[in-house]
Amino acid sequence: MARIFITGSSDGLGSLTAKRLISLGHTVILHARNPSRARDAAAACPGASAVLVADLSSLEETKTLAAEADKHGPYDAILHNAGVYTEMEGVPGKSGLPTLFAVNTLAPYTLTCLMARPKRLVYVSSSLHMSGEPRVGVDGKGGKKILATRYGDSKLHNVMFAKAFARRWGPGVRCYSVDPGWVPTKMGGKSATDNLEEAIDSFVMLALGEGEEGWTPGGYFRGAKERKPSALAEDTAVQDRLLEELAEISGVPRPKE
Repeated sequence: MARIFITGSSDGLGSLTAKRLISLGHTVILHARNPSRARDAAAACPGASAVLVADLSSLEETKTLAAEADKHGPYDAILHNAGVYTEMEGVPGKSGLPTLFAVNTLAPYTLTCLMARPKRLVYVSSSLHMSGEPRVGVDGKGGKKILATRYGDSKLHNVMFAKAFARRWGPGVRCYSVDPGWVPTKMGGKSATDNLEEAIDSFVMLALGEGEEGWTPGGYFRGAKERKPSALAEDTAVQDRLLEELAEISGVPRPKE
């Protein structure tokens, strides 16, 4: 049986995926933003092994989460599911950084760099990554960097993480990204038209590596099928530049190969 850590698992796809994995006999460690959400997570998934608390808009709490989560490892898979949607681009988080950038981009980078390497890393992306740009920030007056990450940009970053870390670590750590589609969760809304069960199936498939012998390292998936991502995501120089920028902003060095 597998041991799996899922960020952003107090509700939505994270919680539903956790329930499915637990029902299959796997050990799941949950994550929630605050104690209230942790209680919700525990109530929704009473079979979870633990619920860890950290606000991913805080760089310090994210670093602490990495250490706390490792105490419950080693992991067969880490599913970087936590994310916020549009309208959070300019809202400061606990560390003063824009919440969307901190949660969607900086947190998965930081956790990946600081935590012990699992057998699999899965980053949750979106088809909106196709319109994203790889920028993290732009230079303002006096060379000051102004963070300007949009939702589509952050989802492109998630695809790039899978490719960059797969390239660095080789077959020892299988890395993938996944687009769950537009599904009826709290983020997706009731009018969403894609199949929720299929999204859960794809998350479980990737977390467990079901059929991965034929998968491309760093592969991008939608449903149960591997798809072709944005051409920008394949650019290794752009991938490395993204990691360099995030290392500078976070103070967390890029992991060694």
